[in-house]
Amino acid sequence: MPQLVECVPNFSEGRRRDVIEAIAGEVRQTPGARVLDVQADQSHNRCVITFVGDLRSVSHAALAAARRAVERIDMRSHRGEHPRLGAVDVIPFVPISGVTMEECVAAAKDLGRQIWDALRVPVYFYAEAATRPERRRLPDIRKGEYEGLAAKMADPEWVPDVGDPKPHPTAGAMVVGARRPLIAYNVNLATDDVEVAKKIAKAARESSGGLVAVQAMGVTSERGRAQVSMNLLDYTKTPVHQAFELVRAEAARYGVEILDSEVVGVIPLNAVADAARFYLRLTAFRREQILEAILME
Repeated sequence: MPQLVECVPNFSEGRRRDVIEAIAGEVRQTPGARVLDVQADQSHNRCVITFVGDLRSVSHAALAAARRAVERIDMRSHRGEHPRLGAVDVIPFVPISGVTMEECVAAAKDLGRQIWDALRVPVYFYAEAATRPERRRLPDIRKGEYEGLAAKMADPEWVPDVGDPKPHPTAGAMVVGARRPLIAYNVNLATDDVEVAKKIAKAARESSGGLVAVQAMGVTSERGRAQVSMNLLDYTKTPVHQAFELVRAEAARYGVEILDSEVVGVIPLNAVADAARFYLRLTAFRREQILEAILME
């Protein structure tokens, strides 16, 4: 079985198309790496690039893209709705086939060391690559964001895993790790009241008693509407349709309807099949009944 790894780095730039293209171009120029998707959000001021390849190619592409981002993004003037620590906020490796999680963890730690050596940006390891329990969750590492990074690093509990305990002057810090497939899913509400979105997000996220393996926050979308922005960390525990239905039920409590929803990046076929099974009330429906799935396999 050929080795296939997905990499989904998030960059703190969603408005300057030339910068986004320059970063994505580094991935496209890396032999063995294939770009699947590039999405940018002006309100979040953030872009997500999804690419795949063997572990060596993906690592080379991630380092090249990080180098370009550090050159082109100055966090001192960055503003956006989404929490972030630096020019490159997070770089996750996701094992797809022919590679283990342990190999992805090793590659993530090696990449972290290369980032420090080449770019002098300090690095935290998270998820399966975390060096301690309190660093497994991305929101915990991001707490305080770029603006509070210097003070955070001065705390002995938050010294970076690689590099000096002080932010890069323009690029802040990076978070690198390995994780299972994640679905970035946003639900846009028919209101501009972001406080409603924040209340719904609190009901949705696991850390405040909501859905299992769900992170959520309420923000204003680039269309000026309130948005519930979610990360579904394990869609087998909380599928997309369950997250959508909870947001719809909570929104109804405030007299608000849903405008639409969106997937950021890519989504596993099984997750889409689960939603079709639920909403169409399909009985005994199997993945093998999807034509494209049969052809791909």
